[in-house]
Amino acid sequence: MAHGRIGFIGAGKMATAIIRGWISAGTVVASDLCITAPSDRNTRPLKEEFPDITVAKTNVDVVQRSTIVFLAVKPHILPIVAAQIKSRVTPAHLLVTIAAGATTAQVEAMLGPATRVVRVMPNTPCAIRCNAGAVSGGSNASPADIETVCNLFAPLSADGTAPDSVPDSLMDAVTGVAGSGPAFVLTFIEAMADGGVYAGLPRHIAAKLAAQTVMGAAKLVLETGEHPAALRDAVCSPGGTTITGVRALETHGLRNAVISAVAAAAEKGGHLRAQADEQLKRTLAAEEAAAAASAAASADA
Repeated sequence: MAHGRIGFIGAGKMATAIIRGWISAGTVVASDLCITAPSDRNTRPLKEEFPDITVAKTNVDVVQRSTIVFLAVKPHILPIVAAQIKSRVTPAHLLVTIAAGATTAQVEAMLGPATRVVRVMPNTPCAIRCNAGAVSGGSNASPADIETVCNLFAPLSADGTAPDSVPDSLMDAVTGVAGSGPAFVLTFIEAMADGGVYAGLPRHIAAKLAAQTVMGAAKLVLETGEHPAALRDAVCSPGGTTITGVRALETHGLRNAVISAVAAAAEKGGHLRAQADEQLKRTLAAEEAAAAASAAASADA
């Protein structure tokens, strides 16, 4: 257990996908994991699937039981969680945030400027070890910290490679392409299958062909290293069926729709970050008010 015990504050879809991928890959065993969530709606299915997982009662319990703590909650919940665990986070802890939009600087501001933080944006295919994502280290994260996180996620990719390391300022773009991308591609697969059904194929055959076609095209890009446009042109015979279909895609604005979807998802990351900032301000104001009230009470005693 070179990575130490790993805790998850939050056990939603992304946390579940990561855990399933790790256990499937043999990277982490269930007994190394400690999870918590506001209710057992999320923790119960994981406990049933992996009985050796520890379900903690509180967020503080997770921190006390773990050396690596994943913050797997919504960005606006982060300040609330941080206020709960701040006094228990030590220099021995490595905090990993997967909250969309929340920067490493924000997490440091919530938990203390010396906190070791690494931000990760994975995607749900990590559950079947086909992750695409990136990492970004905070101001106190050492190269060893980033390497630790990369080593945890490398087995979750199709080829076993570690996620790319990018500046925090680019993580919203990573969210738009990789974090949200599976939903975009699944929408395309669904539409492609619908086209097959319209053309006469049974639904199950059309869906299988569409999914296999997308998987094959993706592998062509990854394994040949060629530009997608070059690979596309290779199958567009002059006056043929494929170029006719490509023309229809261009006519109906597929390219612009996809670019707009990625841009919108990336921009939403910025909005989520602003919400987290507002919540942080409220949390800090409440802490200051409580401290002032305590000091006043002590003075009166």
